[in-house]
Amino acid sequence: MTNLWKSLLASPAVLGAMLAMSTTAVAGETPANLEIKQAENTTQNKTTAQVTSVSQLSDVQPTDWAFQALQSLVERYGCIAGYPNGTYRGNRAMTRYEFAAGLNACLNRVNELIATATADLVNKQDLATLQRLQEEFAAELATLRGRVDTLEAKAAELEANQFSTTTKLQGQVVAAITDVLGGDRVNDVDVKNNHTTLGARARVEFVTSFTGEDTLFTRIQTNNILNPNIGTPEGSLFFADEDGTTDALIDALWYKFPLTKSTQVIAIANAGAADDLTNTVNIFDGDGAFGALSSFGTRNPIYYQMDGAGLGVTQQFGEALSLSLGYLGSSPNDPSSDNGLFKGPYGALAQLTFKPSERFTIGLTYINAYNQELGTGSQRANPISFFKSELAAPPDVPGEPEPVNVPFSSDSYGIQASLGLSEKFVLGGWVGYTNARNLSTEGGRIDRGELDIWNWAVTLGFPDLGKKGNLAGIIFGMEPKVTGSSINEISKDRDTSYHLEAFYQYKVTDNITITPGVIWLTAPDHNSNNDGVVIGALRTTFSF
Repeated sequence: MTNLWKSLLASPAVLGAMLAMSTTAVAGETPANLEIKQAENTTQNKTTAQVTSVSQLSDVQPTDWAFQALQSLVERYGCIAGYPNGTYRGNRAMTRYEFAAGLNACLNRVNELIATATADLVNKQDLATLQRLQEEFAAELATLRGRVDTLEAKAAELEANQFSTTTKLQGQVVAAITDVLGGDRVNDVDVKNNHTTLGARARVEFVTSFTGEDTLFTRIQTNNILNPNIGTPEGSLFFADEDGTTDALIDALWYKFPLTKSTQVIAIANAGAADDLTNTVNIFDGDGAFGALSSFGTRNPIYYQMDGAGLGVTQQFGEALSLSLGYLGSSPNDPSSDNGLFKGPYGALAQLTFKPSERFTIGLTYINAYNQELGTGSQRANPISFFKSELAAPPDVPGEPEPVNVPFSSDSYGIQASLGLSEKFVLGGWVGYTNARNLSTEGGRIDRGELDIWNWAVTLGFPDLGKKGNLAGIIFGMEPKVTGSSINEISKDRDTSYHLEAFYQYKVTDNITITPGVIWLTAPDHNSNNDGVVIGALRTTFSF
């Protein structure tokens, strides 16, 4: 016993490093990770690796200068517990409070040995040494106990008064400056009349979990960002809004939970989209706040044929293969004719996603839709909107003609892929095909027929370019184009417009990201008679 305390007094750094483990909370370690504990104390954290032999500590070698002292503490007195990974970390710095708490643990253990001793294990000199040590650190021990009591009281107060024990509040603001930098006329629209605009999209989100494995997501949003008026859906910005008002509303509401270990279910009450149901397989899909600036660059346009409320299921087959099924109705709360959850516009999705490695993903997608549009590409590639503007019913009263609604049904097929050739270069792209059929002749005013609509893209991504967290991207492709038509009132697009987009997402801080970028449309609306258009945007994203 005398040798033990001589070792302790002669080698304070050794004991200090050992004792530090009992007070890891003071130095920033979590108490759940590691504690020094008494040998018989069975109430300690079970993640602590009890040490019965110094050889169990992987980073302690017989050649270490304090090996013998440590061996004595471990094997004779059971005074030490190592980290769960079997290390000791003897070079770690400590405070006097940590030393005091660790010393107290060892003293308690020695007192137990004294109380249960059947032999002369401790002499008078040992007892005198113990008494001096207890007196020396009495103040530190009292202060440490006071600190713990204060922390427990504060924790109890926070738990009693916090907003929710299960809800996390987060938010995001996207501020965007946009303008048309080049171009003259597109489909009789004077593109030069566009002026520089500044708008913002603000989101407040509540992320709730009841079991730790489920998620209830609620998002409130306001958005007054408008797309530039260039006479075609091409080049539309993903973060823009059709109405451009500052009204706040519940933009998204869904609940996701595991049905089994390999089955995820999501129930969507409002503003659901394809990316809520499945992986869109594009490194640039940042929901408008990050990644691509345009709707076309964000994901394969066939995904835009579904939104609203509905249900989705994803079944995992091992680690590499999954099947996603989903249904979303766009007017589920409207009981009027040609509306409702199943009678109104809808999109039904099935996607097989294959991910054999972290760097390679491929998705095979099928979407059946009713009265839904691609939202990008030429006017003819969005026939519902095209007929509303081109085909008008005679007015019942003098004034402007009334727009008519021609319902369409469509089947879309897509292949999306992403391949990380290195940690800082990702090659991706997709091909999408849509077959759209009109379901009404509007009293014989139009022919029944169908449209063949194609789109494709190649993407180049450069993660961490310049510094970690940055992202540079290039998107080159063809927005949706009508390549064939049997509807006399809609001719196929005669030319090909190419979409070229480049952006650089710069991470200023963990909460602020700035993304300048440009979008060049070579022959807008797939019409070479239109002037090429260049759209510029500067997006700043604030996250909290």
